[in-house]
Amino acid sequence: MKFYDNKKEKKQFDTPAPLEGPDENIICGRNAVLELIRSGRSVDKLFVKQNDIEGSIIVIIAEAKAHGIPIVEVKREKLDEMAMGVMHQGVIAMAAAKEYVEIEDILAIAESRGEKPFIVIADSINDPHNLGALIRNCEGAGVHGLIIPKRRSAGLTPVAARASAGAVEHLAIAKVSNLSFAINDLKKKGLWIVGCEAGGQQYDTIDYDMPLALVLGSEGEGISDLVKKNCDFIASIPMKGKVNSLNVSCASAVVLFEVAKARR
Repeated sequence: MKFYDNKKEKKQFDTPAPLEGPDENIICGRNAVLELIRSGRSVDKLFVKQNDIEGSIIVIIAEAKAHGIPIVEVKREKLDEMAMGVMHQGVIAMAAAKEYVEIEDILAIAESRGEKPFIVIADSINDPHNLGALIRNCEGAGVHGLIIPKRRSAGLTPVAARASAGAVEHLAIAKVSNLSFAINDLKKKGLWIVGCEAGGQQYDTIDYDMPLALVLGSEGEGISDLVKKNCDFIASIPMKGKVNSLNVSCASAVVLFEVAKARR
């Protein structure tokens, strides 16, 4: 079994999905973007026009860096596509569809329910539709919270929120700068880390009735080597057909509900 290591899938998902219509979380224009950043609202990414870093754009970029917001340089055509006819002045911010929480908040949810922590860590899932489907699976399986990285990952975009079918409103989601640091911190707090990847033991032979963080890798490359080294177990789904991998949203459903069953 292989988790998301199909190279054709990587090519498909590395290209950002087009935005599905204008949305209030897509902020266009220099003044509007600057005020959004300064307001303290969660911003997933800042898009700026390539080779046009001058004037107030410099100020906006400085503010974004101070707030830890990833900055992406793109061609004007991409900005035009995102803006859907709205004047963007060479800069667009994508605000999160929901405010992020801290990892401590997720652990507090588990404690308040009298349950052992059950956390999912998404290692660079790039497609917002897959992230939304994963959020839906997590909420349905009783996960206390989801952790995603700030960079090289889809964020809580309008597309991801819609794909979650409303589940995003009921799941705590944290965004961290470094997944490996976050994992080591969880291990210090007594959680066991289970990575979903090829070459491990069959997923339904692991006893999941423990404080747990489940790691799911990206569509193209799977779990990164550094993250994989920090896993206590590697869980694999045996594949019987000619297709050697499952889509991340499908694979997550298989393992998440196996965990839910073991913890009942």
